[in-house]
Amino acid sequence: MSHPIGLGLIRRQSQEAKDATWSERIAALRYVPPLGKAIWHTHRGFAFSMVVLRILRAFVPVTTFWVGKLILDSVIAARAGHASLTPVWRYVAIEVAVVLAGEIFARTSSLVESLLSDLFSNDMSVKLMQHAATLDLAQFEDPAFYDHLERARRQTVGRIALLTILLSMSQDFITLITLGGALIAYSPWLLLLLAVAVLPSFLGETHYASLGYSLLFRWTPERRQLDYLRYVGASNVTAKEVQMFGLAPWLAERYRVLAQKFYEENRSLSIRRGLVSAILSILGTVGYYAAYVIILLRAVHGEITIGMLTFLAASFGRGRDVIQNILLSASNVYEQALYLRDLFVFLGLKPTITSPANARPIPRELRDGFRFEDVGFRYPGSERWALRNVSFTLTPGERIALVGENGAGKTTITKLIARLYDPTEGRILLEGVDLREYDLAAVRKTIGVIFQDFVRYDMRFDENIGVGEIESVRAALENPGESPPESIRVAADNSLAASLLPRFANGYQQMLGKRFDEGVDLSGGEWQKIALARAYMRDAQVLILDEPTAALDARAEYEVFLRFSELVAGRMAVLISHRFSTVRMADRIIVLRHGKVEESGSHEELIAGKGLYEELFSMQAAGYR
Repeated sequence: MSHPIGLGLIRRQSQEAKDATWSERIAALRYVPPLGKAIWHTHRGFAFSMVVLRILRAFVPVTTFWVGKLILDSVIAARAGHASLTPVWRYVAIEVAVVLAGEIFARTSSLVESLLSDLFSNDMSVKLMQHAATLDLAQFEDPAFYDHLERARRQTVGRIALLTILLSMSQDFITLITLGGALIAYSPWLLLLLAVAVLPSFLGETHYASLGYSLLFRWTPERRQLDYLRYVGASNVTAKEVQMFGLAPWLAERYRVLAQKFYEENRSLSIRRGLVSAILSILGTVGYYAAYVIILLRAVHGEITIGMLTFLAASFGRGRDVIQNILLSASNVYEQALYLRDLFVFLGLKPTITSPANARPIPRELRDGFRFEDVGFRYPGSERWALRNVSFTLTPGERIALVGENGAGKTTITKLIARLYDPTEGRILLEGVDLREYDLAAVRKTIGVIFQDFVRYDMRFDENIGVGEIESVRAALENPGESPPESIRVAADNSLAASLLPRFANGYQQMLGKRFDEGVDLSGGEWQKIALARAYMRDAQVLILDEPTAALDARAEYEVFLRFSELVAGRMAVLISHRFSTVRMADRIIVLRHGKVEESGSHEELIAGKGLYEELFSMQAAGYR
């Protein structure tokens, strides 16, 4: 089976990060316009204000320097008796007003950018979550995808800094134009000398920015390992085994060794970057003072006034800083664009399992049910067939059980029915039509499924049940009252999860798990009852239970299946269980071996057949004798 759309792109991008040419690196800048568009849509008022404030701030330096020049010339004229002090105070008042305005612009700009940054970060995090939910399950099972997802997650925070840098560059560029106009008017060589002085520093920073990104890119898998080791070493989920098995020293040492390797490689790069930056900075300083000497000589020879000397010296000094800021910001923009690419490439990934154009709706009442026709399936990246030449039917009102040893393909069949995967070969029909022709959301909505590795949400009791049909109870859960929605109470009763309520001080609003305050931890069997309640939340035509009673005791299992038999009346049900006392309740049992259908029939028929089912049943029965 080929990889879903996007996984090949991720691997190509990984190769580019290692062997990128300058043209490929510069190409990363194409993600800057989409960033600006995303920020604009986040809050147009803030975005517009941010741009206007930056433009206003750009004119503050040259205005301040020119007014300072006028003040100095006015003071000298007054001392020589050529003018009164009135112009001096007028210019001082103007300078104070300009400086105060500049401060107000800067503070307001900082506030607006901070608020917009928070909104943008929230918005991008939501988009990331929503987009991830549309991708194929196969993509989440690919290590390269996880590396890319990790990098994308890291870019949801702080990427607005790139736009801030661009705005700062624009502000500095406008300032440079105003300052440069004065410098060119008196000596064009001054501006050229400034640019030449800071250019080496820019090239050095750009080069090492690329190396820094490549280092972080290469270390994405190891950084995920570090995060995982931190989680395993300090988590309530793993605490029991870590303490009982004495794993802390081993985990800590494994973390220390891996972290030290990253530190040493990063240290080497940082030292080289620091040395080169220092040398290039010295070159820039020499260029600055060479230009400064030219200004002083012109003042000494009387070619410019003292006020103009002050203006040119201030403009030259600020111009040097501005040019350096522009070039360094350009280097930073390039570096940020590389990281930005990770985010937008992830958001550009497309799933392969989607609804077709003019997708069919699911009939309100199924008559023929499901039919597997020579279905074969291989997981992405695997050469082994998880299923091969599998054919069977599932008709309305029928309960079938899937039996087989671990790895026989039982859970894979349920994933194919729910269209979490599509077959590699063969086809699955629903009402005589290929399952891929139906609306994907409608297919999944018509199926209630609880997998053996169901999620234990650290949320309220009612929320843990409500996730089974979240859209119908979402409003009620967001504004909880004294009484939960009727559908949640019914599902809790049907799954016997309601039997837990006497233990809960807050009833249906009791927080579960130990992650948050006042949370209550539950046993595996108690969590399983809650998971069953999720399946009962849906008015589904198909109910799939994958090891639904694995953690229940014998009495609870008996009660659950009595209730289950009542609830699935008239509906299709698929049951996976290793307990033959449960399996024998099915109308038909399908026995799988190595991904193929070995036997099929009722419990009595399979026992009489003396095949694999009878062998497994006898082995389990012997354990109870």
